[in-house]
Amino acid sequence: MRQLIALDLPGGPDFVGALRAVWAAGDAAFVLDQRLPRPAKGKLLRAMAPAFIVSPESRDRMRSSRSVDEGDALVVATSGSTGEPKGVVLTHAAIEASARATSARIGVDPADRWLACLPLSHIGGLSVVTRSLVTGTPVTVLPGFDPDAVAASDTTLVSLVATALARIDPTKFRVIVLGGSRPPADRPANAVTTYGMTETGSGVVYDGRPLDGVEVRIDAEREIYLRGPMLLRSYRDGHDPKDSDGWLPTGDVGSWLDDGRLHVEGRRGEMIITGGENVWPEAVERVLATAPGVADVAVVGVADPEWGQVVTAIVVTTRDAVVYLDGLRDHV
Repeated sequence: MRQLIALDLPGGPDFVGALRAVWAAGDAAFVLDQRLPRPAKGKLLRAMAPAFIVSPESRDRMRSSRSVDEGDALVVATSGSTGEPKGVVLTHAAIEASARATSARIGVDPADRWLACLPLSHIGGLSVVTRSLVTGTPVTVLPGFDPDAVAASDTTLVSLVATALARIDPTKFRVIVLGGSRPPADRPANAVTTYGMTETGSGVVYDGRPLDGVEVRIDAEREIYLRGPMLLRSYRDGHDPKDSDGWLPTGDVGSWLDDGRLHVEGRRGEMIITGGENVWPEAVERVLATAPGVADVAVVGVADPEWGQVVTAIVVTTRDAVVYLDGLRDHV
């Protein structure tokens, strides 16, 4: 029986070795976000139901678990359209299709080396590592994004979000794969904008043009649908969001430009994308509503040139309450 193994490890050579070992045993890996507090990690572990959790100190068996199917390689957490954690199940075949299509599009050659510096719990960071393992391209994996460490790396390829791009010298890289949020207006010539999501195993449209093997259609309501070999098998609960013909509804609105490129206009819903991270207003509102002195609150995304959007709260205080911004931030 194939098992799901949770990796509670920082980025680095040990992480890559642990992922290799999971795959060599025929199991699938689930990467825990190192930035999460213990209660949030516990919630994710209950939702994903791995058999073991591997940390720098130990390998512990979980009390209850669910197996994975033959060929499953990864379960990647995503909060989807509801804010509740879901697990996207990606197979080895999907990961290989993504790695080879991406590498072909940006012309990866033997002289290249990848840098993984985004959170490995997100597909944008993790796909750099899996792409390296599939293609044999060397990779340097950092514990997190650090501008000095990025500058010191001897790498030629990197995946970034716009917020990180603004903090580095982009000229040191041959190609920058840029995703996560709206790209800056003055993006460097070596930055390739990508469109995709966890369910597509990373970006599947580069600079508005689908990767080889990827199909895109836009329905009458202008919603974008995607189809290709790198799409998820299902969610961890067994639900397959694709239709009977293999098309994945994205929830994004888009159109075709005159030159044939895809233009993504945004989400149908109210999700806030800030620095490449997805933030749902309802989750922040629930927390702020419990802060002393808060009678009512609404959370919205406000456009920002650096972060794409910033999470902004409109707060109504109770009568005679004295509420400070720093206090509300600490509460969140």
